[in-house]
Amino acid sequence: MSVRAYKKSGEADYLLLSYFILLLLFGLIMLTSASSVTAFDRFGDTYFFIKRQLLYGVTPGIIAFFVFSKLSYPTLKKAGMAGFYISIALLVAVLIPGVGSTLNTGARSWLIVAGFSLQPAELVKLGMIFFLAHQLSVRKNELQDLKQGFLVVLGLGLVPVGLVVLQPDIGTASILFAIVFGMLFIARAKMAHLGGLAAVAMIAFMILIAVAPYRAARFTTFLHPELDPQGIGYHINQAFLAIGSGGWIGLGLGHSQQKFQYLPEVHADSIFAVIAEETGFIVTTGIIVLLILLSLRGLQVAKEAGDEYSRLLAGGIIIWLATQSFFNIGAMVGLMPLTGVPLPFVSHGGSALAIAMASVGVLINISRK
Repeated sequence: MSVRAYKKSGEADYLLLSYFILLLLFGLIMLTSASSVTAFDRFGDTYFFIKRQLLYGVTPGIIAFFVFSKLSYPTLKKAGMAGFYISIALLVAVLIPGVGSTLNTGARSWLIVAGFSLQPAELVKLGMIFFLAHQLSVRKNELQDLKQGFLVVLGLGLVPVGLVVLQPDIGTASILFAIVFGMLFIARAKMAHLGGLAAVAMIAFMILIAVAPYRAARFTTFLHPELDPQGIGYHINQAFLAIGSGGWIGLGLGHSQQKFQYLPEVHADSIFAVIAEETGFIVTTGIIVLLILLSLRGLQVAKEAGDEYSRLLAGGIIIWLATQSFFNIGAMVGLMPLTGVPLPFVSHGGSALAIAMASVGVLINISRK
């Protein structure tokens, strides 16, 4: 059913908005529960992570949501392009010794400014979508040409991908590449060109695994998680245990056992396993359905967008959110290697949540037009 069937011209898509609000509220509830033990152990405050999420994620996210949902199109384009160039500069900055920080993650992905941490890779996701939407819309007549169109846009899109690989953060780089590939597909690039790109990407992925022993070990664990359950396979095996313990209806909100220092990163990339343990198969399936409904609604907004730029912009946002959700959930259930990417609107991370909320504001803006 079309977007127009649900709303009058000039109104926001309230069905899309309702999906987003439900997902955000559920995420805040589950973050409060999943992070409580870790928060008390590290900081002596059971509500440390949810406080930070509300202060540094939800609050700026609400502001960004309303700003991006109300901006005029010319201003929206300018803001998006400015965000892209700023994010590229920040990605370069994190690679400078003494400027970028790892925050004990192993990847130089963070900037610490006046005591606040910022992850530029989160900003570049939305900024790159704005940039590619512009490039693809103005070059749509040349896109069928390999040298004059396809490779030009691809080269520009791979700049942020390469910078993130250098951190190194292969999980986020994979999401950025999926955005580039998906937007080229939406822009109707030749299937032969896309097929060649997919083949090259697969080869590059295997090379990245081969040159780093820890990536090779992680990939081996993905194929055979039973080989080293107390070593490199500990994380995924504890995730399996948490999900399996939930059964149909779960152990109850707040009653996860794995969050008691057994499952790593329960407030971040492992939060889906805690959700499954506490709420069970039925509720967990409902959340996956909600993510799918949000994605389908966003694609409907893209389909009925009034111009090529808006269509590409909305499509790119949905590709990003859907891909990242699949990477996170897929890793927890053994369909993907562990990537360390957060679950959108649910995992802890102020910059990640604020940028994701801004992207929903963009979708609402497009739906109003």
